Amino acid sequence: MVSSELRTFLIGAAPVLASDVALAAEDPSFDVELNQEALTLMRKSRELVELTATSGKRVYGLNTLLGSGRDTAVEEKSLLAYQVQVVRYHNSGVGTYLDRAAARAVILARLIGFSRGGSGVRPETAVFYAELLNRGVFPAIPREGSVGSSDLTQLAAVAAVALGEGEAFDADGMLIPGAKALADAGLQPLVLAPGEALALVSANAYSVGVGTLALVRLRHLAELADVALSLSLETIARYDGGGNLSPFSLAIQAAKAVDGQRESAAAVRRLLSGGWLEDVRPEVSVQDALSFRAAPQTHGAFRSLVKQLGTALEVELNGRGDNPLVDLDSGQMMSGGNFQPMQLALAFEGLRLALAHVGISSERRIAKLYPPQRAIRARHLQAASSGEGLAQEELPGLLWYSAAGLLAELKFLAAPATLGAPTLSADVEDHSTLAPLALQQLEKSLESAEKLLVIEALTASYLLLEAGAAQPLGKGTGAVVGRLADVLADRPSAPDLVARARVELRDAVTREFLETGEEPW
Repeated sequence: MVSSELRTFLIGAAPVLASDVALAAEDPSFDVELNQEALTLMRKSRELVELTATSGKRVYGLNTLLGSGRDTAVEEKSLLAYQVQVVRYHNSGVGTYLDRAAARAVILARLIGFSRGGSGVRPETAVFYAELLNRGVFPAIPREGSVGSSDLTQLAAVAAVALGEGEAFDADGMLIPGAKALADAGLQPLVLAPGEALALVSANAYSVGVGTLALVRLRHLAELADVALSLSLETIARYDGGGNLSPFSLAIQAAKAVDGQRESAAAVRRLLSGGWLEDVRPEVSVQDALSFRAAPQTHGAFRSLVKQLGTALEVELNGRGDNPLVDLDSGQMMSGGNFQPMQLALAFEGLRLALAHVGISSERRIAKLYPPQRAIRARHLQAASSGEGLAQEELPGLLWYSAAGLLAELKFLAAPATLGAPTLSADVEDHSTLAPLALQQLEKSLESAEKLLVIEALTASYLLLEAGAAQPLGKGTGAVVGRLADVLADRPSAPDLVARARVELRDAVTREFLETGEEPW
């Protein structure tokens, strides 16, 4: 449960929302607390681990080696040293480091996992992880290394710092030894009890935690897609006799029970409300191109997949993905496969394909907006030839080319990522989800799709401004055009134009839904 007023993320037995995890991860001012209910559950879970350890029963990772060594016992006298060995062995990720929000998301997702009682860590170990967040410890977590059968390398990078090893970032963003990061935060290195090393590293906290951050961006992008579409509808109505709103009507949407589709159409109607497109025009085309007419179907399918991702993330956050699982109901520790987040991996996969379809529709709409832009350019050139001087255009003329390049990238990124894992650990680990790779490709798709939709919004807004105010824009589209007018008036370079427009559109989308009070997610 998140309290925005107190800046507290309280972890107990109540279900955790993915959006709350993202909020607390992105804002380091949030304190994280475990309530008494969670601490009690973890204490009981740990008692079962210790009882099992003294029973002589062989349990994976508690008193055996890992992977292909699963049937090899670890002597009791070596168990504490073995914990450090497990962390060191798995701390082998490579690549760029996660930013602070992503690192916090990883730690927070694992901490939530501890609170569910399936890992068997001591309550003090969980409290230590909460203190890593509360005291601003920022482990250096390499991005690559996990194949999606637990994010072992990313979590081992966190565990290494907890043990006073590994590396972290200081307040200035410089790499420092993990021991110094703990000392600067007033923390003593954690000493692990038997079985805790595996519990610290064996989870999907990277895919889940960073997935919550992607979810927030995806929800924004779903709204942005409808904003860009609405602006393009206004534009083709002015220049090409299009802008038929029949496909967005309540009757059409009621004819097919797709929730996301209805939400997309409703967003367009709301953005265009109060504008001239609401009036039936005898000269309007009987139907627009499919990139306009079937946009609710495309955007709606995307919205539905975004909701499915939210469900998959919350299944992982609120479930027990530990192996071995400490099960209080049966009084046993047992091996299982809940660390294999296949549903989550496939959600990441499907969204990249959906983003490509959203991008195809956007790029085709942009293409249809460029003929009037070329006509405007012709007027500028004619004025220059008559001695009036060449007027400076406010929109870089080749943004359509950039849109085409971004679409090509979206199509490339839509290829499957989850099918490529080889077998590992002497063929014991013979299937993996590659959820982290699917997530990383989704993050790239998100970046490209947002730029593409921003280009559409900019192109439409530029043309609407050129057309003047003969007919009133919708309340929503008018507000967006007003924001982008200020950006266009400064005539920035293309990269700066798109970057500034992204900021304005993010704020506009946020305000749109704050003002309407509607939150479809």
